[in-house]
Amino acid sequence: MSLLSVRGIHKTFGKNQVIRGIDLDIEPGTVTVIIGPSGCGKTTLLRSLNGLESPEKGVVSIDSVQVNYAEKPTAADVSLLRSKTGFVFQAHHLFPHRTVLQNVTEGLIYGPSLKRPASEANALGQSLLDQVGLGDKAKAYPSDLSGGQQQRVGIARALALQPKLLLFDEPTSALDPEIVGDVLQLMRKLAREGWTMAVVTHEIQFAKQVANNVVFVDQGVIVEQGTPQEVLANPRHPRTREFLRRVLDPLADDAEYAEEVAS
Repeated sequence: MSLLSVRGIHKTFGKNQVIRGIDLDIEPGTVTVIIGPSGCGKTTLLRSLNGLESPEKGVVSIDSVQVNYAEKPTAADVSLLRSKTGFVFQAHHLFPHRTVLQNVTEGLIYGPSLKRPASEANALGQSLLDQVGLGDKAKAYPSDLSGGQQQRVGIARALALQPKLLLFDEPTSALDPEIVGDVLQLMRKLAREGWTMAVVTHEIQFAKQVANNVVFVDQGVIVEQGTPQEVLANPRHPRTREFLRRVLDPLADDAEYAEEVAS
């Protein structure tokens, strides 16, 4: 049985139909990597999974919670759906005026469905910071950290909510190349531990090594999906092949570069 089930999601911004009838299933304990060109709708899809975006129609089910957007769900309905997820943002979105530990425990103490005692929340928060390699940074502020460290705090904050589904929105795209590996290594560790994850990323090598399912999105629809071997090594659809060629070899369409390679 699927942990996540999506049926018929549609999302429009103005006259631009960004998501056009997407269906998607994610099984417990698996990693689904969503790839596609910029502006294809993959981030909107991810944000629609937990109500950060409100589709005009479609049904999203996570665990035992179902939201039918065509029926105009209440804020409480969406909040319950969101409580099943932990979201890791591209740009960290940490509170600059709070310490690292306070950022991790904020949702535990003040979240509508958790409200843990401060002592219990702090103990769990410290444990999670230890797990992501930042146990000694609990009293630091986000401005004291590197981009990679801030992203690891963001992951610890998502884990603190004990979600059924972890959502990652291009978690390495804002990082310096030298520290991308630190975040990807942590995500690999989470995958080995059995966390269910949906990851929007351009890190094709990560998808090859970690994903159970790869979903290629273009122009608001799923063009192709399957195992990494099926989608990344042997794509069936011409659009998938074109996208991968451009991502893996950005100079492929440069005539001068092609001539150099041929020689």
